[in-house]
Amino acid sequence: MLEPVIRAGQTYTLPRDLQRDVALRFWFAPEHEVFVALDGGHALGTYFLRANQHGGGAHVANCGYITASDAEHRGVGRAMCAHSLEQARTRGFRAMQFNFVVSTNERAVQLWQRFGFEIVGRLPHAFCHPQRGYVDAYV
Repeated sequence: MLEPVIRAGQTYTLPRDLQRDVALRFWFAPEHEVFVALDGGHALGTYFLRANQHGGGAHVANCGYITASDAEHRGVGRAMCAHSLEQARTRGFRAMQFNFVVSTNERAVQLWQRFGFEIVGRLPHAFCHPQRGYVDAYV
């Protein structure tokens, strides 16, 4: 599930040729609590939840999400976002921040906005998209 998203290079700031073991170490990093959306044992998506910062900023959560290509348009992202917000609250987080949302990832941007997230910053030309060139990223 991770490989096609990383190889596409359209949403994560990871090298497109990232080796499998390095990608798995990133996703399953010790500070990441990983969740998997399942349907009858079939993985539909995954996300990690972590503190966005340390110390005085540790009360703000951060997540990364990936939906399996065969599960797109089925509400998996919406379900994972709702679940992650619930999990963040139960763990004592007071807010959630997405640090670097690629502006061309329009479905994700719209989903986050439906959940009440606001774009509080724009990083001009911060992401080199493989098809569209340099595009903005949102915080």
